[in-house]
Amino acid sequence: MNARPSLVERINALGPWLLVLPATAVLAFILIIPVAGTLAESFSNPAGFFANYRDFFADSYNRTVMIRSFRIAFLSTLTSLILGFGGAYMIANASQGVKRVLLILSVFPLLTSVVVRSFSFMAILGRNGVVNTALMKLGIISEPMEMLFTQGAVIAGLAYLFTPLMILSLVGVLENIEDDLYLAAGSLGASPVAVFFQVTLPLAVPGMIVGSILVFTGSLATFVTPTLLGGEPQMTLATLLYQKAMISFDWGAANTIAAIMMGTAIFCVVVLGTIASRISARRAVH
Repeated sequence: MNARPSLVERINALGPWLLVLPATAVLAFILIIPVAGTLAESFSNPAGFFANYRDFFADSYNRTVMIRSFRIAFLSTLTSLILGFGGAYMIANASQGVKRVLLILSVFPLLTSVVVRSFSFMAILGRNGVVNTALMKLGIISEPMEMLFTQGAVIAGLAYLFTPLMILSLVGVLENIEDDLYLAAGSLGASPVAVFFQVTLPLAVPGMIVGSILVFTGSLATFVTPTLLGGEPQMTLATLLYQKAMISFDWGAANTIAAIMMGTAIFCVVVLGTIASRISARRAVH
């Protein structure tokens, strides 16, 4: 017959839970409760449970801003993926000393303020900026091009902002690819290009998915860069949310936009995370 646990044993069993309880309570207070409150407010319109969402999607301007936000986030993610993969591949295949230097350089943009980085792009892309000056001196253009407050400027700024996250997501994955796989592919007659597309690229997919999640959700939610580089003509959901909350004082619409952004981020994390898990599980079986 099993003896019942003593009071001391029960307290010892609950010890770990009691230790994490204060941190969990603080996390719930500063994160979960405000998010839950925002979601609840988005459904609290007296005109109906979905009235705020109906009003939001009924406005063609809101739909245009939402589509533009998704397009900018997608193109920023694609640009970061291309640039980040090249950078991560170079870092993963460098010697230990060079690798350390390249890693520091790749994460250096994360150590500076978003405002500073966005202002630097304003200096680069402005009418008298580096790009226009170089093109005019080379005789390619006769007068400065309008590059600021365009979608391309916002995408370039976001790609610069988030490419370090893509690099960090990919470096570990590329470093863990066993050299034997490259040797086996080479011994079977595969060219370097074939090895890249048939070995390196497929094995890097989980890192690409994780990096894409970070960049896409970050690009969709960021406020400073679209505001400084895109302005009113390239308004995104984040800047529209700010206007609704702080200028129009339309908190119902602001909560609705926030809920849409959160729902999109959760959807991306769940779908892409599931794909990454299935790829990892399939690889473990093989």
